[in-house]
Amino acid sequence: MTSPQPGMAMSPHLLEVKDLRVSFAGKEVVHGVNFSIAPGEKLALVGESGSGKTVTALSLLRLAQNAETSGVANLFGPQPMSAVRDLLSIKERALRGIRGEEVAMIFQEPMTALNPLFSVGDQIAEVLELKQALSKRQAWDAAIEALAATGIPEPARRAQSFPHQLSGGQRQRAMIAMALACRPRLLLADEPTTALDVTLRIQILDLLSDLQRQTGMAVLMITHDLNLVRKFADRVAVMEDGHLVEEGAVARVFADPQHAYTRKLINSRPARDVVEQTGPAGAPPVMRASGLRAAYAVPIPGVHGWFRKGEFVAVKGADFDVAPGRTLGVIGESGSGKSTLALAALGLMPHTGKLEVMGQRWGDGAAGNKAMRRRVQVVFQDPFSSLSPRMTVEEIVGEGLLVHAPDLPPAARREQVIAALADVGMGEIQFPGLLQRYPHEFSGGQRQRLAIARALIVQPQLLVLDEPTSALDVTIQKQVLQLLQKLQRERGLSYLLITHDVDVIRAMAHDVMVMKDGEVLESGTVDQVLDAPQHPYTRILVEAV
Repeated sequence: MTSPQPGMAMSPHLLEVKDLRVSFAGKEVVHGVNFSIAPGEKLALVGESGSGKTVTALSLLRLAQNAETSGVANLFGPQPMSAVRDLLSIKERALRGIRGEEVAMIFQEPMTALNPLFSVGDQIAEVLELKQALSKRQAWDAAIEALAATGIPEPARRAQSFPHQLSGGQRQRAMIAMALACRPRLLLADEPTTALDVTLRIQILDLLSDLQRQTGMAVLMITHDLNLVRKFADRVAVMEDGHLVEEGAVARVFADPQHAYTRKLINSRPARDVVEQTGPAGAPPVMRASGLRAAYAVPIPGVHGWFRKGEFVAVKGADFDVAPGRTLGVIGESGSGKSTLALAALGLMPHTGKLEVMGQRWGDGAAGNKAMRRRVQVVFQDPFSSLSPRMTVEEIVGEGLLVHAPDLPPAARREQVIAALADVGMGEIQFPGLLQRYPHEFSGGQRQRLAIARALIVQPQLLVLDEPTSALDVTIQKQVLQLLQKLQRERGLSYLLITHDVDVIRAMAHDVMVMKDGEVLESGTVDQVLDAPQHPYTRILVEAV
């Protein structure tokens, strides 16, 4: 029997990480993490933003810029007596041979990870030319095959498309094709479905599972989506503030979590706490739409496009009411028309048909529109991009009063700003110097509270909530939803809630409207639509949770 040679070992693991520590500018953000992945295993690394899970994954391939790493990340070879390589200490040239070929990565946002100047086929082919030494013709044919393996329609045509010409799901499939082109033994998937609709998430998960079974590769999935973990992973490792606090089989951890932070994550599913019967019987709706139609002008190819524009109808004859003190949830995937419907409700999108706010139509004159804008306010999806980085908290929250109550003295305006901030749970005690701070000084959940305070300060009757929690972690999402529920109970607010998250609809909505391709497929109370869906598409959405 031959004894193992130095640098060679027998191990049941594909990757074994010991005492991984990562620091930036001398500040340690990952503290002595230990975990392993077996060949063909699916391990989920979960935690909130800032927990260190993405930095941990990037550090394995030394892709975290300006990071100082220590510890061991042993990658074992495909054969029992293959050489063992420490990814954290081998030379950069050797590591370049491993990246993409043995260990590949799918990044969170394909639109920023893909090069906008090259077609997706060229980008996949480039990997194959470099790693597999294929000719340009061979690499191009292999790139088309890789796209076809992901189930993308018309792979030969899509290979010639640039990233901006693909949908979100198609871009993510192109990223997966690029990552798997060289058939790696380990795939690092960083939030691969976060930016996708619920139906696309299921498709991508099924695709990764199929490819994993076909190739036998292992997968390290970085995510904060616990539903995804339940459906996909074999084992789960939980990170909090750079520490690995719990690890084990998915069924065991979810059934009997040992750490308080794990229990907190599992219990962060949105909870319903709304007043079921709201508003006096027979009260007129805050917003009413009948035959609402909204369309965009689009170019016509060829000579005819020189003289006229075509039309893309984004909303096709929608009918709905938003009653006082109630929430109408609008659910559907990207391209369903729900965001266009929200723009029309805000008076920001030309439309035909009937759309009234408190009995008044948009476009009845500048003075009339100004009064309506006080009644209808909006909370956007991403608070970081919707809040001006150059304005202080006092300026941001009080901006609406400058428009709708210009004669209000500065001292009185400041008092109302302080009151609005208190309503959303923010005050000087928790945040010294709050009024003079800027948005970048707050977390995502705190910024969303600022956005809600900005909307509430003008005393609206209707809030349009455009995916208000989709950019937030599960625990912060639950806090923001609880705040919105509390404000609705106390103020009798009406909400038009735009989302693709069925759990958020269950927690918040009284009534539901399901949209697809601009059409309303189904509507009714939340119990009617979600517990007894009539349309096949609604059943797909509900079952995907």
